Amino acid sequence: MAFVNIGLYLVHNPLYNVFPSSKSQNTWPSNLYRHLSSSANPLSTVFPPCLFYLLNTQSHPHNSPMDTDSYSSLFVKETTFYNQIVLGTLLPENLWTPLPHLLQTWLRNYIAGSLVYLISGFLWCFYIYHLKHNVYVPKDAIPTRKAMYLQIYVAMKAMPWYCALPSISEYMVENGWTRCFARISDVGWASYILYLGLYLTFVEFGIYWMHRELHDIKPLYKWLHATHHIYNKQNTLSPFAGLAFHPIDGILQAVPHVIALFLIPTHFTTHIALLFMEAIWTANIHDCIHGKLWPVMGAGYHTIHHTTYRHNYGHYTVWMDWMFGTLRDPLEDETKNT
Repeated sequence: MAFVNIGLYLVHNPLYNVFPSSKSQNTWPSNLYRHLSSSANPLSTVFPPCLFYLLNTQSHPHNSPMDTDSYSSLFVKETTFYNQIVLGTLLPENLWTPLPHLLQTWLRNYIAGSLVYLISGFLWCFYIYHLKHNVYVPKDAIPTRKAMYLQIYVAMKAMPWYCALPSISEYMVENGWTRCFARISDVGWASYILYLGLYLTFVEFGIYWMHRELHDIKPLYKWLHATHHIYNKQNTLSPFAGLAFHPIDGILQAVPHVIALFLIPTHFTTHIALLFMEAIWTANIHDCIHGKLWPVMGAGYHTIHHTTYRHNYGHYTVWMDWMFGTLRDPLEDETKNT
């Protein structure tokens, strides 16, 4: 209901009052705060007033219309630097420099994302299946090469589509449409840590419910999420299954990262780093090795999700499943089995 009310507010108010353009002052937090804190609005009893006060008073460090363009140029400079590092290192200059900046960004995300996925997946599989043979995973639970090749095929087929989301989010940041800030010094370390906590909480909440609805809404499960759940046994799951989704499914589960940019002041570099860490994190939670590090939603919890389909929808931690009654603890399962 909370998100429905926010959506209705954004739809029924002029865009210039909601999303700041690079030419106008950032007034949307004030408008949103006044609407949400109204006694007539049910949201005023749902969200802590202090949170909206924070979002209202801590706006961009570049609120003045005079310096919006110069501040946005910091984001363009940063993404250009990333493009030069990746594309300049791996491709001949004449192949990528003529491309528009947005296409360069997509190409950089595609190459970097593919390398992170393949290298992290290979190193992790080599370590747990070969160097630590029969230590972490019993021999009969090691997935076949055919299963891992299929997972790589599904993930790489979806990778070009996955990379469209961060490319578009970077474009929106560069144009001043989000609440990103370029330097931690713009807000201070205390505010940075607070905002990061809010960002991670929002992402955890969003991914939990997105993931859960991909199960509960039958057409979404049938046409999208079932592609990932063909890996439903320990001997079919591997780190390479982490990104083996239907492309729309993978994008939907990453969307909370982008929505958060419009609501919570976010350090741009941290946002980019967290998006790429998703590839490593999803590899980790599909290796079937229970790390027993509470409250982390590790592979032990996620393996249960792949076998019961009704538990452990969370991403980083167990909190959302605990709050909404879908948590199933692997240690309790082991106790019952013994």
